[in-house]
Amino acid sequence: MLHKKLLNPKSIVIIGASNSIETPGGRVLKNLLDHNFKGKLFAVNPKGTNVQGIKCYQNVIDIPKVDTAIIAISAKFILETIKVLTQQKNTKGFIIFSAGFSEKDSEGKKLEKAIVKEINSVGGTLLGPNNIGLINQNYTGVFTTPIPKLDKNGVDFISGSGATAVFIIEAAMETGLTFSSVYSVGNSAQIGIEEILEHLDESFDKTTSSKVKLLYIESIENPKKLLKHARSLILKGCNIAAIKAGSSTAGSRAASSHTGALANSDVAVDALFKKAGIVRCYGRNELITVAAIFMFPELKGKNIAIITHAGGPAVMLTDALSKNGLQVPEIKDPKSKELLHKLFLGSSVANPIDFLATGNVKQLEIIIDYCENCFSEIDAMVVIFGSPGLFKVYDVYDVLHKKMKTCKKPIFPILPSVVNVKKEIAYFTSKGNIHFSDEVLFGNALGKVINTAKPKVTSKVITTINIEKIRTLIDTAKNGYLKPQQVKEILIAAEIPIVNEVICTSKDTCIVAVKKFGFPVVMKVVGPIHKSDVGGIILNITSEDTLITSFYKIMKIERATAVLIQPMKKGIELFIGAKKETNFGHLIVCGLGGIYIEVLKDIQVALAPISKSEALEMIQNLKSYKIIKGFRNQNGVDEMLFAEIIEKISNLVSIAPEIIELDLNPLLGTKKEIFSVDARIRIEK
Repeated sequence: MLHKKLLNPKSIVIIGASNSIETPGGRVLKNLLDHNFKGKLFAVNPKGTNVQGIKCYQNVIDIPKVDTAIIAISAKFILETIKVLTQQKNTKGFIIFSAGFSEKDSEGKKLEKAIVKEINSVGGTLLGPNNIGLINQNYTGVFTTPIPKLDKNGVDFISGSGATAVFIIEAAMETGLTFSSVYSVGNSAQIGIEEILEHLDESFDKTTSSKVKLLYIESIENPKKLLKHARSLILKGCNIAAIKAGSSTAGSRAASSHTGALANSDVAVDALFKKAGIVRCYGRNELITVAAIFMFPELKGKNIAIITHAGGPAVMLTDALSKNGLQVPEIKDPKSKELLHKLFLGSSVANPIDFLATGNVKQLEIIIDYCENCFSEIDAMVVIFGSPGLFKVYDVYDVLHKKMKTCKKPIFPILPSVVNVKKEIAYFTSKGNIHFSDEVLFGNALGKVINTAKPKVTSKVITTINIEKIRTLIDTAKNGYLKPQQVKEILIAAEIPIVNEVICTSKDTCIVAVKKFGFPVVMKVVGPIHKSDVGGIILNITSEDTLITSFYKIMKIERATAVLIQPMKKGIELFIGAKKETNFGHLIVCGLGGIYIEVLKDIQVALAPISKSEALEMIQNLKSYKIIKGFRNQNGVDEMLFAEIIEKISNLVSIAPEIIELDLNPLLGTKKEIFSVDARIRIEK
């Protein structure tokens, strides 16, 4: 938890305070004064006795005891300053603006660690270093501008970048968004985004806390903590949207399996956000638009009425909504004709409801009333209203304000005339309203909000698989790809159905194996990892002569040590994989198998552990789900059995976290059975 003296200090000292508001120490003091910090303020600067009307001390040793210190001096002087504050001044809250620490070099990193150690020794909390500070409803401890409008029902915003936080705040203020708090973590030397989210979760009060959280993340140091507290907050009724900057695969484990190639660190972020219920955004404007949508009443359905006096934006919005699974249904209610008679000739009420550029405020109000009270198929309204600059539109925005407050159905205002009616929009915003300026950005953002599922409450996974056997096999195995017999034993212990198989090192053992299975059989090379790439798979062997010829052909392949013989089976090729992705844990992947996984890359990915219901959802979200279900008189696959096997793979990697890559490719599936035909497992202890 963050120390209460950082969050609600009764006294603050600015070390490096200045009369110049063009310096961090000067600007933060001005922000504190301008926004009426109610506690005591002290300043430290060796060159003055009064800074911006505040008593200034020449040395930190001389100040009284103080709750929080905001530090804006050279990095080399900070450790000694911290020691005075912790040991003599009972200071528990620390904000360090200064740079020159771990972001600079190894010496800076050592200094940063020493500062954290000193603050930890007294149970204090540090934000930074190298950050812009903290804003909450108690004080404005930042050296930047602008300071957003503060409201307990506004947005809680946590940012890994100070400059990005400023840009997001600036743009958000234009839309009418307010903020409950802003945290800038800088280097996250002691407290990072995950710890602040933990604090917001553990201190959450459903009657007083903000229910919208925004995150700008540059690195996820503790994915499990982020997942735990994001899920918890969302299940408590919050909404969370986040940007995770940096989507390169650098730092991901070098992979030789299909799963490894498909499941990189950015895929892991997607999986984590999906499991948590976080709406993932890719830019500032998208993040702000999603946040603004969160501030409106929750949609109860997907049918949208578009009310407009301009045709083009309505068409573009219709396209954006439709592409995201929302509907702009034709309004066929008998009362629609009644409404049409109240509008100017040439208007349309089919949806979009276009009341023309000549339409007036009275007509807008009538249309909204019909959508609210008469058209039961409509779940929400979007009102697009700008101006060519010929007349004022204050009356229109007054009606919008009134209807947004009184209608039960959400009304989303899109006000595109950001120049012509700038004053009217500012007037509308001053009444506490939020608006949007771009219809396509809004449509795509609304789609993201609607299509991001809430996290499921999952019970503890109960498994009957042979844990002791699996652990013994893993503990006695060497690092790298396991031998086929080891893989087979692990899969059997994990209750993964596999096709019968025999490993043979001579033509005579091949003949014996075939007498057990019967023809036809398939023969595969043992040794090389990618069997098909080296011509190491021969299908549909139907005679003893072909069997022997195939054996000698495969054994000539480089690095071949044996052949594996299986009965030839038919079914739809499926795929299940697992990959350990740095500190995220295991990603579980599923899709169609064989060449489909390589060519189509139609996969679903989830973060382990996975329940059967989550596995079923993965299957049903595949683009190829119709094939799995059965298509055009072709038999499909037992999807419940497919989901069970996905769940068992999730259980397996939780029991054996040393598994870093696992491929079941392919599994063959029918309506009656699914079994693994080929598998590989790589471990790293």
